[in-house]
Amino acid sequence: MKYSDDKANATHNALNHLLTFLVHRFSLREDKADDSEIERRIGDGIELIGATPWILIFAIIVASVGLNVNSTAVIIGAMLISPLMGPIMGVGLGMAVYDFSLVKRALLNLGIATLISLIVSALYFSISPLHQVQSELLARTTPTIWDVLIALFGGLAGIVGVTRKEKSNVIPGVAIATALMPPICTAGFGVATGEWRFAAGALYLYTINCVFIALATMIGLRILRLAPHRFADDTIAWRVKVWLVVLALCTALPSAYLAATLVNEEVFKSRARQFVDQEFAFPNTHAAELKIDPKTQTIELSLIGAPLTKSTLQTIEGRLAAAHLEQARIVVHQSSDDKVDVTALKSSLLSDLYRDGQEASHKKDAEILRLQNEIASRNVLFAIAEDIAHELRAQYPLITQVMVGEGLVFTENAPAKTMQHLRVSSSAPLSTRDRKRIEGWFKVRTKTEDVMVNFESQAPKARPKH
Repeated sequence: MKYSDDKANATHNALNHLLTFLVHRFSLREDKADDSEIERRIGDGIELIGATPWILIFAIIVASVGLNVNSTAVIIGAMLISPLMGPIMGVGLGMAVYDFSLVKRALLNLGIATLISLIVSALYFSISPLHQVQSELLARTTPTIWDVLIALFGGLAGIVGVTRKEKSNVIPGVAIATALMPPICTAGFGVATGEWRFAAGALYLYTINCVFIALATMIGLRILRLAPHRFADDTIAWRVKVWLVVLALCTALPSAYLAATLVNEEVFKSRARQFVDQEFAFPNTHAAELKIDPKTQTIELSLIGAPLTKSTLQTIEGRLAAAHLEQARIVVHQSSDDKVDVTALKSSLLSDLYRDGQEASHKKDAEILRLQNEIASRNVLFAIAEDIAHELRAQYPLITQVMVGEGLVFTENAPAKTMQHLRVSSSAPLSTRDRKRIEGWFKVRTKTEDVMVNFESQAPKARPKH
């Protein structure tokens, strides 16, 4: 009996030591900064005055360029310099400590920042010559529940980083993970191009990020027991909490629906691809093209090789239910008798050939235009070379020979540089003043500062003695 009690006590002590170790290891209060310091840090990032709005404008332009040219690296750079996190965390701080003057101030600055971002991005996309919808733009038009989770846990990571005694580099990482800049720039693209569906989806994603980063900030500060500013009336406090819950639900539920729809579509695509790989594996027949439309539950494929019989296709269709594709419909294009739809296959192939030909033609046209511009710029100098020679001789009768040309100058540790070259020969040395005037005149005449002028004098030839 005593042995059992000793064993139970040992087990209890071991569990206590483990619990103490875990509590100490994961404690957020060990290196927590003072409450006043935390409020000061977050409060300093709220105001959008002075240099901050300019940094925001430049960051928006950088992000818009990144979306325009489909460059992930440029978009990440824009998110690193964006000051949008400050007002959002300020809203969370105000809600956590029940300081509604702070909430109003933070919301005002966030609204101003959002308006500036929307206007600047819309102006950029309205003047940009690139109007193609890139994948980086499309990725910000359909928010899902995963965006909610990213914003929530990213915001929690951010508030943990901000509340430490030693400042951390968590906030830039949170700005990248939650991707605040790209959605508002995508909304600007939608406004500039009239794609209101893009604008609505991007603004919704931006709203999700703002709401759940602010909520995560509030939750984190409440867990860290930041001293609240007490309400005079408990009823007001209760109403505020209810409105916060309602706001969170209204923001999250539509994204959950979109996420469920996206999951269903991806599941349908996966099952359809697996079904086609299994059922259309024939020695002499291959699927050349596969199109899956989850919205209409259609599986469309083009076959090449030996055509399949009608009974074989009916047998394959009968197996859809076993693959959990009961509502799916198969459309097969092949060179069979009553299932012949060669037109669709020809159309697809011709479309691909035409597209490839168009791309090659555009590249060739661009190269020809570049060469034409280069030749034209060189011809300009040669067209005025004779006039330059006549004008110099008219001004300086001592000049006997003029050479005008263009060349590349190579210097150590520097790229090659194109220079306009003038060589002047005279029967007697020209004065220093005249040389400077000729060099300045040549710069004006060729409209460039990149000139090289050489002077040489030719001694008169001695007469032969008789």
